[in-house]
Amino acid sequence: MANQDTVAAYASIDAIEAIIQRDVGRNIEPLFAAARGGLRGAVAALAEARRTIGLITGFYVPRGTPPAAETDGPVATALLAYGLRRIGLACRVCTDMPCASACAAALAAAGIEDVPLDVVPLGGSVADVVRTWRTQDVELAIAIERCGRTADGTARNMRGEDIGGHTTLLDDLFVAGPWSTIAVGDGGNEIGMGALPREIINAHVAHGAMIACITPANHLILAGVSHWGAYALLAGLAVLRIEWRPALLGCLDPDLDQAMLTATIRNGPAVDGITRQQTATIDSLDIATHHRVMQAIRSIARDAAV
Repeated sequence: MANQDTVAAYASIDAIEAIIQRDVGRNIEPLFAAARGGLRGAVAALAEARRTIGLITGFYVPRGTPPAAETDGPVATALLAYGLRRIGLACRVCTDMPCASACAAALAAAGIEDVPLDVVPLGGSVADVVRTWRTQDVELAIAIERCGRTADGTARNMRGEDIGGHTTLLDDLFVAGPWSTIAVGDGGNEIGMGALPREIINAHVAHGAMIACITPANHLILAGVSHWGAYALLAGLAVLRIEWRPALLGCLDPDLDQAMLTATIRNGPAVDGITRQQTATIDSLDIATHHRVMQAIRSIARDAAV
């Protein structure tokens, strides 16, 4: 790609990042500023990938009705895996046992049940998955909305509640290498948020000092809702790799996204992480709101200079 084309492509990716960095009520504008440019680096790394992509997700809501993984995470991960498969990249997904059924339902809804799902037992070790990922030549790990390790070694939700009894920390898999790392989060307690100065999270996020994840990422994508990070990665790849554009834009399909969300809620089951109800919402926002973000992002990628 010529230098002028590269400049134009990154301007489009920056415009996509600006769309997903919309505060939905968490007071994280200062976090957006600190993470700005993260999408550029993440897309550039993913655009050069040639081997297996490892995906980590699942955030359990023990007080949900019913207790289940939240909708934000598994659906986005399956959508991203679907897109990566369409451009010829192998994927595998890792979660823990409490979130396994939601992740499996999301993959099935995307029609990619053959993507391996590595499930770590509750309270178990990630050592076996680390060995598998190394054997399977994982070159890039992407965590989307996965609760991460805090300074006191616990896993905490946005309310500051310790959910360690329902969560196996997967941070050690994420940083085990030799893979590079990308993380998507929206609140401060997700894997990858250790890339930000802790004082920013402490100062601006409710319960920030208690919930801030200390695990860093090479590239951090901060979004108003983590689900939008998958949209942004697919669209950003479509900008950088013109030969992949038709396949990737085809993944930014509201009907597909809706069908995946509905199936995951029903078959996982899955619940909204904020309302804790089994409804067709992500972070208390209806799917039409998410799809307005999707369509704005898709338009930028579609119209990006070749």
